[in-house]
Amino acid sequence: MIVAERKSIPEMMEILAGHKNVLVLGCGTCVTVCLAGGEREVGIVASALRMAARLRGVDLNIEEQTIERQCDNVFIEKAADAIGRNDAVLSLGCGAGVQAIAERYANKAVYAGLDTQFIGILEERGVWTEKCSACGACVLADYGGICPITRCAKRLLNGPCGGSTELRCEARADCQCAWQLIYNRLKAIGQLDRLNRIVAPKNWSAHRDGGCRTIIREDHRI
Repeated sequence: MIVAERKSIPEMMEILAGHKNVLVLGCGTCVTVCLAGGEREVGIVASALRMAARLRGVDLNIEEQTIERQCDNVFIEKAADAIGRNDAVLSLGCGAGVQAIAERYANKAVYAGLDTQFIGILEERGVWTEKCSACGACVLADYGGICPITRCAKRLLNGPCGGSTELRCEARADCQCAWQLIYNRLKAIGQLDRLNRIVAPKNWSAHRDGGCRTIIREDHRI
């Protein structure tokens, strides 16, 4: 899932300066799971903004709404009335959601209330860890389902650097050595022979070369 964190209330107030009617719009998927932008968080942010506005003597009217997905026009449509009657939208969605709304409402101010961090998983209550760099050319099949691009601090593809100590990363003492994890995983599934071959340098052209990436499925187009 996409993991994000809320901006501070002072930062949000600065972003919204000059606006009188604002819609705080939440998203019911990834950012709900990471406790950053769901219905509960919309209520918290809206209340905090109202209090901040009163303390500053600012006339600010806040409306609240949460839709299932901000990155999908079908669900954005459900917020059409609320978006239309407000001066601006403070999105508590990921960066993709913010841009989807901004593209659909070209004449409406749309702001990000979250800082999008990474693609990751919930490790334990209140702890999320990055697992995928969205590099565009997945190598998980070769490494037992553990990504060296994301989880190795040096992004090594042909074994560990030799600097790890007691399974800990040389660069990040609070992280496990990704290559120790890869070795343990491949051993557990009987695929250690995968480590015998030399992997060529990664082709990064599928990652961020030439601007934003697009996937087109002709079999699904109308």
